[in-house]
Amino acid sequence: MTVAYAMTYDSLVLDIQQYLERTDDATLERIPTFIGLAEQVIASQIKFLGNLTVGNATMTAANPVIDKPARWHKTVSMNITVAGKRYPVLLRKYEYLREYWPDPTQTGVPKFYCDYDYTHWFVAPTPTLAYNFEVLYYERVQPLSSANQTNWFTVYAPQALLYGSLLQAMPFLKNDERLPMWQAQYDAIIQTLMAEDKLRIADRQAIAADS
Repeated sequence: MTVAYAMTYDSLVLDIQQYLERTDDATLERIPTFIGLAEQVIASQIKFLGNLTVGNATMTAANPVIDKPARWHKTVSMNITVAGKRYPVLLRKYEYLREYWPDPTQTGVPKFYCDYDYTHWFVAPTPTLAYNFEVLYYERVQPLSSANQTNWFTVYAPQALLYGSLLQAMPFLKNDERLPMWQAQYDAIIQTLMAEDKLRIADRQAIAADS
Protein backbone atom coordinates (compact mmCIF):
# COMPACT_ATOMS: atom_id res chain seq x y z
CA MET A 1 0.00 0.00 0.00
CA THR A 2 1.33 3.44 -0.95
CA VAL A 3 1.51 5.91 1.92
CA ALA A 4 1.04 9.58 0.99
CA TYR A 5 3.90 11.87 1.91
CA ALA A 6 3.19 14.01 4.97
CA MET A 7 5.69 16.71 5.88
CA THR A 8 6.43 17.53 9.50
CA TYR A 9 8.89 19.97 11.01
CA ASP A 10 11.28 17.15 11.86
CA SER A 11 11.07 15.61 8.38
CA LEU A 12 11.62 19.04 6.81
CA VAL A 13 14.75 19.60 8.90
CA LEU A 14 16.07 16.22 7.76
CA ASP A 15 15.20 16.93 4.10
CA ILE A 16 16.99 20.28 4.20
CA GLN A 17 20.05 18.66 5.74
CA GLN A 18 20.10 16.02 3.00
CA TYR A 19 19.55 18.50 0.15
CA LEU A 20 22.28 20.78 1.44
CA GLU A 21 24.61 17.83 1.96
CA ARG A 22 26.00 19.49 5.05
CA THR A 23 26.50 17.98 8.49
CA ASP A 24 28.54 20.71 10.20
CA ASP A 25 27.06 22.17 13.37
CA ALA A 26 27.06 25.74 12.06
CA THR A 27 24.74 24.82 9.19
CA LEU A 28 22.51 22.48 11.21
CA GLU A 29 21.97 25.15 13.87
CA ARG A 30 20.77 27.54 11.16
CA ILE A 31 18.14 25.25 9.65
CA PRO A 32 15.31 26.51 11.93
CA THR A 33 16.18 30.05 10.80
CA PHE A 34 16.02 29.02 7.13
CA ILE A 35 12.56 27.52 7.72
CA GLY A 36 11.27 30.55 9.60
CA LEU A 37 12.45 32.94 6.90
CA ALA A 38 10.88 30.77 4.19
CA GLU A 39 7.54 30.82 6.02
CA GLN A 40 7.62 34.62 6.13
CA VAL A 41 8.48 34.94 2.43
CA ILE A 42 5.76 32.53 1.30
CA ALA A 43 3.17 34.25 3.50
CA SER A 44 4.08 37.61 1.96
CA GLN A 45 3.64 36.25 -1.56
CA ILE A 46 0.25 34.59 -1.25
CA LYS A 47 -3.05 35.25 0.54
CA PHE A 48 -4.72 31.94 1.15
CA LEU A 49 -8.22 31.37 2.46
CA GLY A 50 -6.84 28.66 4.70
CA ASN A 51 -5.84 31.33 7.20
CA LEU A 52 -9.04 33.37 7.00
CA THR A 53 -10.22 33.55 10.61
CA VAL A 54 -13.28 34.84 12.47
CA GLY A 55 -12.61 36.44 15.84
CA ASN A 56 -15.11 37.56 18.48
CA ALA A 57 -14.29 39.92 21.32
CA THR A 58 -15.64 42.77 23.43
CA MET A 59 -14.75 46.44 23.16
CA THR A 60 -13.82 48.44 26.24
CA ALA A 61 -16.23 51.22 27.15
CA ALA A 62 -14.77 54.72 26.74
CA ASN A 63 -11.67 53.35 24.96
CA PRO A 64 -11.35 53.77 21.16
CA VAL A 65 -8.29 51.48 20.93
CA ILE A 66 -8.82 47.72 20.43
CA ASP A 67 -6.19 44.99 20.63
CA LYS A 68 -5.77 42.93 17.46
CA PRO A 69 -5.60 39.13 17.74
CA ALA A 70 -2.27 37.38 17.97
CA ARG A 71 -0.75 36.73 14.53
CA TRP A 72 -3.14 39.21 12.88
CA HIS A 73 -2.09 39.96 9.30
CA LYS A 74 -4.88 41.85 7.53
CA THR A 75 -8.46 42.80 8.34
CA VAL A 76 -11.26 41.83 5.94
CA SER A 77 -14.33 43.16 7.75
CA MET A 78 -15.71 44.12 11.16
CA ASN A 79 -19.19 44.26 12.62
CA ILE A 80 -20.68 45.22 15.98
CA THR A 81 -23.68 43.93 17.91
CA VAL A 82 -25.93 46.56 19.51
CA ALA A 83 -29.14 45.58 21.31
CA GLY A 84 -29.10 42.20 19.62
CA LYS A 85 -28.65 43.57 16.09
CA ARG A 86 -25.48 43.37 14.03
CA TYR A 87 -24.14 46.42 12.17
CA PRO A 88 -21.08 46.82 9.94
CA VAL A 89 -18.14 48.89 11.15
CA LEU A 90 -16.61 50.44 8.05
CA LEU A 91 -12.92 50.83 7.24
CA ARG A 92 -11.68 54.41 6.93
CA LYS A 93 -8.34 56.20 7.24
CA TYR A 94 -7.13 57.28 10.67
CA GLU A 95 -7.34 60.93 9.65
CA TYR A 96 -10.98 60.48 8.66
CA LEU A 97 -11.84 59.02 12.05
CA ARG A 98 -10.16 61.87 13.92
CA GLU A 99 -11.97 64.45 11.83
CA TYR A 100 -15.29 62.61 12.18
CA TRP A 101 -14.93 62.21 15.96
CA PRO A 102 -12.39 64.80 17.15
CA ASP A 103 -13.08 64.37 20.88
CA PRO A 104 -12.40 60.75 21.85
CA THR A 105 -13.81 61.37 25.35
CA GLN A 106 -17.28 61.62 23.81
CA THR A 107 -18.89 58.23 23.24
CA GLY A 108 -21.38 56.56 20.90
CA VAL A 109 -21.79 53.42 18.81
CA PRO A 110 -18.66 52.81 16.67
CA LYS A 111 -19.30 53.23 12.93
CA PHE A 112 -15.74 53.27 11.57
CA TYR A 113 -12.42 51.59 12.26
CA CYS A 114 -8.82 51.89 11.06
CA ASP A 115 -5.45 50.31 11.71
CA TYR A 116 -4.05 52.33 14.62
CA ASP A 117 -0.78 50.43 14.50
CA TYR A 118 0.25 46.84 13.80
CA THR A 119 -1.25 45.52 17.04
CA HIS A 120 -4.28 47.79 17.52
CA TRP A 121 -7.42 49.09 15.80
CA PHE A 122 -8.93 52.50 16.40
CA VAL A 123 -12.72 53.03 16.28
CA ALA A 124 -14.98 56.05 16.13
CA PRO A 125 -17.14 57.03 17.88
CA THR A 126 -15.49 55.88 21.09
CA PRO A 127 -17.71 53.03 22.36
CA THR A 128 -20.23 53.93 25.02
CA LEU A 129 -20.55 50.34 26.20
CA ALA A 130 -18.54 47.13 26.07
CA TYR A 131 -20.04 46.12 22.72
CA ASN A 132 -19.48 42.67 21.30
CA PHE A 133 -17.84 42.71 17.88
CA GLU A 134 -16.79 40.23 15.23
CA VAL A 135 -13.85 40.61 12.90
CA LEU A 136 -12.92 38.60 9.81
CA TYR A 137 -9.17 38.68 9.23
CA TYR A 138 -6.21 36.92 7.71
CA GLU A 139 -4.07 35.30 10.36
CA ARG A 140 -0.37 34.56 10.13
CA VAL A 141 0.26 30.83 10.28
CA GLN A 142 1.57 29.41 13.55
CA PRO A 143 5.32 29.02 12.89
CA LEU A 144 6.80 25.55 12.71
CA SER A 145 8.98 24.27 15.52
CA SER A 146 9.82 21.05 17.29
CA ALA A 147 6.73 21.70 19.44
CA ASN A 148 4.51 22.56 16.43
CA GLN A 149 5.19 19.87 13.85
CA THR A 150 2.64 20.85 11.17
CA ASN A 151 0.86 23.92 9.85
CA TRP A 152 -0.78 25.13 6.62
CA PHE A 153 2.54 25.14 4.78
CA THR A 154 3.42 21.53 5.58
CA VAL A 155 -0.05 20.35 4.51
CA TYR A 156 -0.74 22.45 1.41
CA ALA A 157 2.64 23.82 0.29
CA PRO A 158 5.37 21.38 1.38
CA GLN A 159 7.41 21.78 -1.80
CA ALA A 160 7.33 25.56 -1.55
CA LEU A 161 8.46 25.33 2.06
CA LEU A 162 11.31 22.96 1.21
CA TYR A 163 12.68 24.93 -1.73
CA GLY A 164 12.03 28.22 0.04
CA SER A 165 14.11 27.02 2.98
CA LEU A 166 16.91 25.90 0.66
CA LEU A 167 16.92 29.34 -0.97
CA GLN A 168 17.16 31.00 2.45
CA ALA A 169 20.26 28.89 3.10
CA MET A 170 22.08 30.27 0.08
CA PRO A 171 23.41 33.53 1.59
CA PHE A 172 24.81 31.47 4.45
CA LEU A 173 26.38 28.74 2.30
CA LYS A 174 27.53 31.06 -0.53
CA ASN A 175 28.24 30.06 -4.14
CA ASP A 176 26.06 26.95 -4.31
CA GLU A 177 25.71 25.97 -7.97
CA ARG A 178 22.27 24.45 -7.26
CA LEU A 179 20.74 27.87 -6.59
CA PRO A 180 19.26 28.35 -10.14
CA MET A 181 17.61 24.92 -9.99
CA TRP A 182 16.09 25.53 -6.55
CA GLN A 183 14.98 29.01 -7.57
CA ALA A 184 13.24 27.67 -10.67
CA GLN A 185 11.48 24.96 -8.67
CA TYR A 186 10.37 27.45 -6.02
CA ASP A 187 9.12 30.02 -8.56
CA ALA A 188 7.05 27.41 -10.40
CA ILE A 189 5.44 26.16 -7.19
CA ILE A 190 4.66 29.69 -5.95
CA GLN A 191 3.08 30.63 -9.28
CA THR A 192 0.79 27.61 -9.03
CA LEU A 193 -0.17 28.45 -5.45
CA MET A 194 -0.83 32.09 -6.35
CA ALA A 195 -3.07 31.05 -9.27
CA GLU A 196 -5.06 28.70 -7.03
CA ASP A 197 -5.28 31.37 -4.35
CA LYS A 198 -6.58 34.01 -6.75
CA LEU A 199 -9.23 31.59 -7.96
CA ARG A 200 -10.42 30.88 -4.41
CA ILE A 201 -10.55 34.59 -3.58
CA ALA A 202 -12.44 35.33 -6.81
CA ASP A 203 -14.93 32.58 -5.97
CA ARG A 204 -15.43 34.04 -2.50
CA GLN A 205 -15.98 37.53 -3.91
CA ALA A 206 -18.49 36.19 -6.43
CA ILE A 207 -20.42 34.43 -3.66
CA ALA A 208 -20.37 37.61 -1.57
CA ALA A 209 -21.67 39.67 -4.50
CA ASP A 210 -24.53 37.24 -5.03
CA SER A 211 -25.47 37.11 -1.35
